[in-house]
Order: sequence, then structure tokens, then C-alpha cells
Amino acid sequence: MVRLGVVTDSHIPDRMRRLPQAALDRLAGVDAILHAGDVSTRGVLEALGQVAPVYAVGGNRDVMLGLPSRRVLEFEGVRVGLTHGHGGLWGYLREKLLYFTVGFYHERYLRQVRAQFDDVGVIVFGHSHRPVNQLLDGVLMFNPGSLGPDYRKPYGPAIGFLTIEGGTVSGEIVPLNPV
Repeated sequence: MVRLGVVTDSHIPDRMRRLPQAALDRLAGVDAILHAGDVSTRGVLEALGQVAPVYAVGGNRDVMLGLPSRRVLEFEGVRVGLTHGHGGLWGYLREKLLYFTVGFYHERYLRQVRAQFDDVGVIVFGHSHRPVNQLLDGVLMFNPGSLGPDYRKPYGPAIGFLTIEGGTVSGEIVPLNPV
């Protein structure tokens, strides 16, 4: 069995000064931590690295960190796609244009993220700040929502966990108290 911690959209220091201790405490004991972008500062990865090995991708706020935009990892025979989900500069601008003209459409966004990977059992992503733990075309789509204090009500700060056992993946989203 493998237990993975999942963090996304930490937005440090623009939304909070440091990682919440509650998040670090809850992540203790995981086999690895996946950060799905908008890390914002290398100190976040260093702090998480004190808890467990960290695999991260860059989000729209991470240009200077030099992180890959996508990764495929494998745990216990299950391939895990990791992305922020914003689709790079042009994808980000396209989504912003659509957001301001027709509004946010959750299903469109999930399909865009899903299209980034073939042959994976789970896709971990962020960017939308909306929690997702659902199957789409046989793939678990997983986003715990933003770790940072969020401007999207009713969602608040959260982290997630993926448990992989016997080739099966399950996800859990854990809300944190506001910081």
C-alpha cells in the first residue's frame, strides 16, 4: 500500500506567509507528496520535503521555479498524471477569455485536464481551486482544492490523500481550518 499526500495552489507568500502547521501535521507519515502547482516559492517544496519526498509541477505562478508542466509517476503499478491543469500560457489565456465571456464550466475544464494524459489511472491537478474526486472515462480526477485561503466560497483550505493498494486508487479530501 502507498499513501500519497496531495497539495495544490499553496500561493505562498501572496495568500499566506507559510504552510499551515495543520497541513504539515496531517501529511506526516505519507510515502510521498504530490504538489500540483502554484507553489509560488521554493521554500514550500523544502518544507514539504522535510515530511516526505516531493514531486511537483509548475502552475501559472511558478515560471521562475523551473518545474515541469506535467509529470507521469508510477506507484504500485498505477500511473499517476500530475499537472496544474492551466495548459501553459496559451491555455491559461484561453481559459481566462472563456471565463469572462461564458463563465467557468467545470465539465469543460475537467475534459481539458483529462486530455493531457493517456494511459494513467489517476490525474492529480489544481488551478481551479475546486475540490474534485471523481471518475472521468475510467480515470480518477483528483484535486483537493486550494491549500491557501481561498476566495471561492464555500471552499476553504484543503489537502488530499491518495491510497493505492492492489492496483486500486482511492482519494480523500481533507478540509483544514482556515489559516
